Amino acid sequence: MAAIQDFADTHEMVTDLFKLPKSSEEWNQYRLSEEQVAHFHEFGYLSGIKLLNENQVEVLRKDLAEIIDPKHPAHELFYEFHSNESEDPNSVLFHSLGHWRITPGFHDVLWNPAFMMAAHQLLENKPVRFWHDQLFCKPAKHGGVVAWHQDYSYWTRTIAMQHLTCWTGLDDASTENGCLHYIPKSHKWGLLDAPSLAGDMDGLMEYLNDEQKEMFKKPVAIELNKGYATFHHPLMVHGSYENKSEMSRRAFVLNVFADGTVSNTNDELLAGVPPISKGNKMEGKFFPLLFEGV
Repeated sequence: MAAIQDFADTHEMVTDLFKLPKSSEEWNQYRLSEEQVAHFHEFGYLSGIKLLNENQVEVLRKDLAEIIDPKHPAHELFYEFHSNESEDPNSVLFHSLGHWRITPGFHDVLWNPAFMMAAHQLLENKPVRFWHDQLFCKPAKHGGVVAWHQDYSYWTRTIAMQHLTCWTGLDDASTENGCLHYIPKSHKWGLLDAPSLAGDMDGLMEYLNDEQKEMFKKPVAIELNKGYATFHHPLMVHGSYENKSEMSRRAFVLNVFADGTVSNTNDELLAGVPPISKGNKMEGKFFPLLFEGV
């Protein structure tokens, strides 16, 4: 049997799916405007950023269709794999971590120049280091919810809090098929307790004060065409409702942090990844440095 290739061993692109700019002038096409960066800092998110063309979307869809099968030969490389993480027996939420290790496409998307430049700017122009990836898939007609939460409430095993999340659709995302929703400016609330990610949609409510609950009456739906992304702050309160439509809602997530972030635990940071002692810098095979700037 052929040896399984772990793409985490390679900290550069292995395909021609993306083209790295060769000059600062070529990088400029990917730069966010001052207004976009200001919007992110004021409201906690920035949406509508095109990261993938039609061909790139199709490559990643094909990769997804292969690795969603638990019998895939490289299945053991996932950090987590949940064919259905939903706590509702009538719904399905596929959720996984670690697919960047398994397919060339999901590996190389880390080095997508449009992603790296935006992440660099939103992390206050600090070098960008990879944390981990995720897949969230909601099938048509019975797709499950992702409950309201803050990403960093699950990531306190790393400090300081200088993280960033990027969500990219492999399908058009709408209110009908379970698109992401944000509570604008909730990134200024501080750290809240972590609810069950795929349980009660409103489980977070028990941790909120009256003023915060009032803000939940005005969530913003992030409707995006496939290939477009939304970035959000690690304390941004967000979630997504069920998918009862006729269309699937597939998406991948890239989580990164500024270089210099350290481990806050002596335990495993990700399943199967050798621990990094508390206080030591997050680096090495599983946490590659993606972008230092131009």
